[in-house]
Amino acid sequence: MTHSNGTLRGAGQALFEIADVHVTVEGREILRGVDLTVRPGEVHALMGRNGSGKSTLANALMGHPKYVISRGSVHLDGEDILGLRPDDRAKRGLFLAFQNPIAIPGVGTGNFLRAAVKALRGTETINALEFRKELTERMQRLQMDPSFATRALNEGFSGGEKKRAEMLQLAMLKPRLAILDEPDSGLDIDAVRIVSDGINTVHEQQPDMGILLITHYQRILNYVQPDRVHVMAKGRIVESGGAELVHQLESEGYDPILRRLGIEDVEEATSNGR
Repeated sequence: MTHSNGTLRGAGQALFEIADVHVTVEGREILRGVDLTVRPGEVHALMGRNGSGKSTLANALMGHPKYVISRGSVHLDGEDILGLRPDDRAKRGLFLAFQNPIAIPGVGTGNFLRAAVKALRGTETINALEFRKELTERMQRLQMDPSFATRALNEGFSGGEKKRAEMLQLAMLKPRLAILDEPDSGLDIDAVRIVSDGINTVHEQQPDMGILLITHYQRILNYVQPDRVHVMAKGRIVESGGAELVHQLESEGYDPILRRLGIEDVEEATSNGR
């Protein structure tokens, strides 16, 4: 697949490499050897049933202390990031859009984003007029009311508003690699289109950004076209392919793939591993 400027996506060395990653949660192994390589500009979709380990992978990569990477390596732009704290991983360009974002009472969305941008840039000041202009433009693209800038982040937000707020953060923080954990969860079709448009707009403006999009459903992949699609089951990636794999899953479900690979009782096996 190519960018709009005609260059080939995925050219050059790997942007993000996961090799033989094992993750334990409270002493129980959930991920059992995950391998994944994302090259610059690529969109990878990670699909699978509940309990397959998708969200476990997302949280472990970002450095959540509950999710312990017991084995394997993770490199971003060639740097091993496993020894870094979550905030340092973010400064290196790793971003996670949460499936269930928490509210931060008393902290306005605009102020939160201003502080986050300053932290990522390592500066005490930013141009207030430029920041406000960009924030307004990004909010308009996501069809967010201007009042969102002053509302406490995620406090009293509907499910759709929370997802848009996550996409607003993606747009403002401009990461190297974005992990989007079920950005379509709980959204109606109109909201899915808006969120998808936000993702595509950011990607067009940052053509070298990599995206790992975690989802259950085909519908968001009708708008955000993946370069590669992966199926996770029993704590590992068991099948990979192009966009045609999405349509196969939509028409046949996961069972044919899992039966062919001799995998059964997937949800029971990793019931805490979403």
